Amino acid sequence: MSLPWQLVRVSGPSMVPTLRHGDTVLVRHGARIRPGDVVLATFRTLPDRLVLKRAVRRQDGGWWLASDNSFAGGDSETHGVAEVHARAVLRLVGGRPGRVR
Repeated sequence: MSLPWQLVRVSGPSMVPTLRHGDTVLVRHGARIRPGDVVLATFRTLPDRLVLKRAVRRQDGGWWLASDNSFAGGDSETHGVAEVHARAVLRLVGGRPGRVR
């Protein structure tokens, strides 16, 4: 059994302004996922790559995900449905915590 909490480092601009490159996010595995949550996931077409995206809706037994930064791409419009592993609950910026919304 794995631990329910995990720290994840943000890489890239796809979730700006919510998350920025270099931020650290605390995610909770096993948390209930709702549309609008920021989640840690893998696209079915890229099973070895973890991504942080916004959950939009359940679709085809998985989730349709979106980037907050529409210019960055790399979301379900490109890669299709994803498997969600955890929900982001806290963002650390400069060592200070802040809620992920």
